[in-house]
Amino acid sequence: MTTQVRTASDLFTESLRLLLAKDMAGYAALWAVDGVMVFPFATADYPARLEGRAAIAAYLRGYPDLLDVQEISEQVVHRTGDPDVVVAEFEAAGVAVATGTPYRMRYVAVLTARNGEITSYRDYWSPLAATEILGGLDELKAFAGEASKA
Repeated sequence: MTTQVRTASDLFTESLRLLLAKDMAGYAALWAVDGVMVFPFATADYPARLEGRAAIAAYLRGYPDLLDVQEISEQVVHRTGDPDVVVAEFEAAGVAVATGTPYRMRYVAVLTARNGEITSYRDYWSPLAATEILGGLDELKAFAGEASKA
């Protein structure tokens, strides 16, 4: 019996399902042990790069305590010339837990997979919008948590 290896598209779809389920351990488990998460628009005191599944898990651990993501909409996955790479556009909506402020933000992600695991995830989002949603720069820095000290 052969086991089907998850594609980049499969991994992206599963990552959103786990995000909505608030299963951050499961979400981080999608990464290869040496996988990376990159934030090209990161602000000062916010990590620009997380290296390794353990660092990604630590970064994501408190995510549901900050943002209660309740819906993913306008999801489009673009296949590329490389079957291991997808570019995804989506919108996440929910509530900033600390302030009760409604949360709605657009994202673009570039996901690379090998052997059924995420090896690279470039996460393009607006730090300015996140700062406004979370209630200030200090809250955005708190969201980065221990990852900002790495």
